[in-house]
Amino acid sequence: MGHSLLTQFDGLEFRPVTLPFVSSIDKAEDAVRKINLAAEESGVRPIIFSTLVQDDVRSVVMRAHGLFLDFFDAFVGPLEKELALRSTHRTGRAHGMTDPTAYTTRINATNFALRNDDGSGRDYDAADVIVVGVSRVGKTPTCLYMALQYGIFVANYPFNEDDLEGGRLPQAIAPFRNKLYGLTIHPERLQQLRHERRPDGRYASQQQVQYELRAAEALFARYSIPCLDTTECSIEEIASHILETSGIERRVRP
Repeated sequence: MGHSLLTQFDGLEFRPVTLPFVSSIDKAEDAVRKINLAAEESGVRPIIFSTLVQDDVRSVVMRAHGLFLDFFDAFVGPLEKELALRSTHRTGRAHGMTDPTAYTTRINATNFALRNDDGSGRDYDAADVIVVGVSRVGKTPTCLYMALQYGIFVANYPFNEDDLEGGRLPQAIAPFRNKLYGLTIHPERLQQLRHERRPDGRYASQQQVQYELRAAEALFARYSIPCLDTTECSIEEIASHILETSGIERRVRP
């Protein structure tokens, strides 16, 4: 899964365009107009990846001037034959609010993550996990993803310079040591991320970045805090790793 399929076509440049919620004949015809216009302007036949489930809508889009590749035709048809069952061909099942309880759980968890972001709120008693680390290692997006995707109540606490100089866990999170999960990153990557956010001053300097990471990792080791190097990890991978290694049960499953 390391490379996109498109990278196999050396020398060609692809400009992906998403046409979401094509759920009616009118929207399908509008999509066809856009596809045909793209074909005319570029002089290249577009490649259309379709996940349309409604037969009448799909038949309209199939008439567009492009290569039509139907994901559902490739998988749903053989599954129907194998299982001797007919698909409902209903749209919106993946994103609709079919389970109000699960939806409410996700929203409550997201609100909790926002209230307890970057050391604010500090409602750590109610947290399932507290993500810790220096600034810009991926704490906030990871917490929000875990909350919205799995209904996990996640707080995060950023180590500041005072915390790191003391060599001890900050008083705010020390009582919750068993809930802590650390994130770290390669110094070069952290320096790049910080430079994009605040290029001037020592915040993004090599010396500051290396010092903070060494001090944070020393805290992780001293207090046996599980940690993950996020340098080459996506948010999804970070979240999955935290849940798997900590044993936290997902309240909602996608």
